[in-house]
Amino acid sequence: MAPPRALIVDDDLELLQVLTEFVKREGFAVTGASTLSQAREEIAASPPDILLVDIHLPDGNGLDLLDGLEADPEVVLITGNASVETAVDALRRGLTDYLTKPVDFARLKMALANLARTLEMKGEIGTLRGELRKLGRFGPLIGASPPMQKVYDLIGRVARTDASVLITGETGTGKEVVAQTIHQMSRRAREPFLPLNCGAVSPTLIESELFGHERGSFTGADRIHKGYFERTNRGTLFLDEITETPLELQVKLLRVLETSAVLRVGGTDALHVDVRVIAATNRSPEQAVAAGKLREDLLYRLNVFPIHLPTLWGRREDVELLAQHFLDGLNQKEGTAKELTQAALERLRSHRWPGNVRELRNVVQRAFIMAEEHIGVDVLPLGVTEGGGGESGLHLRVGTSVAEAERRLILATLEHFEGDKKKASDILKISLKTLYNRLNQYRGGP
Repeated sequence: MAPPRALIVDDDLELLQVLTEFVKREGFAVTGASTLSQAREEIAASPPDILLVDIHLPDGNGLDLLDGLEADPEVVLITGNASVETAVDALRRGLTDYLTKPVDFARLKMALANLARTLEMKGEIGTLRGELRKLGRFGPLIGASPPMQKVYDLIGRVARTDASVLITGETGTGKEVVAQTIHQMSRRAREPFLPLNCGAVSPTLIESELFGHERGSFTGADRIHKGYFERTNRGTLFLDEITETPLELQVKLLRVLETSAVLRVGGTDALHVDVRVIAATNRSPEQAVAAGKLREDLLYRLNVFPIHLPTLWGRREDVELLAQHFLDGLNQKEGTAKELTQAALERLRSHRWPGNVRELRNVVQRAFIMAEEHIGVDVLPLGVTEGGGGESGLHLRVGTSVAEAERRLILATLEHFEGDKKKASDILKISLKTLYNRLNQYRGGP
């Protein structure tokens, strides 16, 4: 197998020669260039797998090489003028790594090893993309619709980097599954992946959960507790519902993200951690900032690479594929061979799905329990069979439990208002907090 090709672009000829020899020793076929024009000629003649480029070149900005680039090389930026803004801009543009001058060759060696692994993963991701076109699958994600294919492309691009990711989308769209997929396709795949729902932890305990605490730091702290950051070291931490984090804690979280060091509650010595953070919210992050629920500087730090997930109603062509996937799993688990009737599939496709993919999974499971051999319209939960997304009526059978009646009423009201939680809470005469708590219960949360 031919070695991966690296192109090094730097106008410091002495450094260019040193880097060329170093990268060759790491197993790469290397060519060099000292200007943008020379680099473009090299790329046209032989597209590189890896591009190491200085930001300041005699004939322009090194990042300009990325404009109109047909190939998709791994890109490492090298600069003697480091700044947070430059680093964030580089990561936003999909760069893999960011090195400062004078070059730390130990770090460069590690970066090159990671890049070699990344090139292997790109081949694996390419295979997954081909599989998607045929089966509608991308790792654990299901869906063949154009909106989901765009999501898959974004995942494939960001997974091989260490950039922070902010996933947005309505409740039940699969934000945690996307985070898991990014982790599984990253070079951290063999390390821990830990999810934490920031809205499900008491404000008085969340600092200890994230950063840990020392023995005796507060009443009941009878032993050292390692927080999520320590336990996720070298892996990926998924912070769901990030806008529910107390503002005073957001300051400490921002400091950890910027310094890669945590201080346990009651501790005096900072602990270095190497953690990739993926955050998610079902709210508009910009609106959360305007409402004072999210610090703007924390949003700036988390939102390096945004991914927005479509609603299930926005990718209706995936409903049948998802329903069959959930049914296949239940059949395999229970040793059955139940089938959805065509009428049931049509009813599922016509529903607006205010609870998105999670609601569809619950509906299929309920219908699976109720049906014998064929799953027809008659065994679908009434929230689906009544109205199909257009009517506002809700019918309940005698004997329906109060809890189930409440669940159906809330979901039907949300459906009627097309997922607008504020309107639903107003008409139901319950607080938004109560509505969010109920939805969290319905999706299996604490």
